[in-house]
Amino acid sequence: MASFDISVPAVLVRLDRNPFHHGTLGAVRSLGRAGITVHAVIESPRSPVARSRYLRSATVPEDGERLHDLLLRLSERLGAPAVLVPLDDLSAISLARLAPRLTGRYLQPEQPSGLPERVADKVELAAICRTLGLPHPRTAVPGDREDAARAAWALGLPVVAKWSRPWLLPEGAGLRSTVVVRSPQEARELYERSAEAGSRLLLQELLPQGRDLDWFFHGYGGAGGTLLMGATGRKERAWPVGAGLTAVGRWLPNPEVERLAGQVAAALGYRGILDLDFRLDAATGAYHLLDFNPRPGAQFRLFTDPSGTDVVRALHLDLTGRPVPAPVPAYGRRFVVENYALLSVLSPAGRRRAGSRRTRAAGTERAWFARDDPRPAYAMTAAWLRHAARVGVRRLRPRRRTAPPNALLSAVRQRRRAPDTTTTPPVPR
Repeated sequence: MASFDISVPAVLVRLDRNPFHHGTLGAVRSLGRAGITVHAVIESPRSPVARSRYLRSATVPEDGERLHDLLLRLSERLGAPAVLVPLDDLSAISLARLAPRLTGRYLQPEQPSGLPERVADKVELAAICRTLGLPHPRTAVPGDREDAARAAWALGLPVVAKWSRPWLLPEGAGLRSTVVVRSPQEARELYERSAEAGSRLLLQELLPQGRDLDWFFHGYGGAGGTLLMGATGRKERAWPVGAGLTAVGRWLPNPEVERLAGQVAAALGYRGILDLDFRLDAATGAYHLLDFNPRPGAQFRLFTDPSGTDVVRALHLDLTGRPVPAPVPAYGRRFVVENYALLSVLSPAGRRRAGSRRTRAAGTERAWFARDDPRPAYAMTAAWLRHAARVGVRRLRPRRRTAPPNALLSAVRQRRRAPDTTTTPPVPR
């Protein structure tokens, strides 16, 4: 097992207000089990992750408080530098921008200026793939509503519609980061909400869905973009079915995906944790890069080798000057997100898609339940049942807008809404 500098605490930051973000709990447990003191910036002291025995403190933003001020307040309380771990795209982008102002108080990877924001932006990622010659679905960025209709038709309906910067989506507006558009009129109507969404609309060719086509890569890049560790997994169940987050994943070798991940990390000089999503085009045999997340993927604990090393531990080791041991693959290991896996199994579409090739298991880790830390699972179950009850009530009532997000989240999102001067590429007709 690696030797950690347990005198350096870790501060996890998640600005996303999703209480069911199991990646946060995974990071708390991973670092806490290594003997590292863990603090977290989360949405509520009642969050299921706050029940973990491995979390020393949970900090909730005060009304109107800026992220920079919150981190300074927390630093004063800690009295020593701490490793920062962003757990959603907005946190990763915000912390990278604040890095020069946090020097001496927090440890972060030294990224090229603006890189986390570039790779998380769907339009920018498409441009990166074109520049590097990486497989990527055919993409159009419409300039007006009729352009959107023509682009959707030219790409071949149905198409995938994405908001370029999903972290800017307002809460309560009913906008999703990714949807499937099935007609030119749907494309027109979605484009008309661009100002509300806060970023450009991206229309993308829908690669055929199917069993065993969705893969992901989690890794940690050291100086110069050299991957110090990385592994590939196959998405076996998703929620929502076919296009959602990983409900069941399995660690499997995939040399081509590993090669592509190493290529893009090195070309960009990316340093830190990265989570990449790929889809195999069965017709051509090419793995298309769909998403680049500049932070841990929620299922990162899938790639925990027999010594306990994962990407979050690798971050702490690297930033405290400790060597990152080469990972020992545990092929066949599974990761199960209990609540989403159950929904996937109960869904008719999920039952139709069942039956992936079976691989001998090398252990299974559950996102929520752990024998040494059971309370978050109980809290999640209670919160999930309350959430389901609220959803049921809302469906029986006339639709109402939900309350606005907290002031910190609103302020951070507002500062991300910079004027967009990028030229829109020509759209196929």
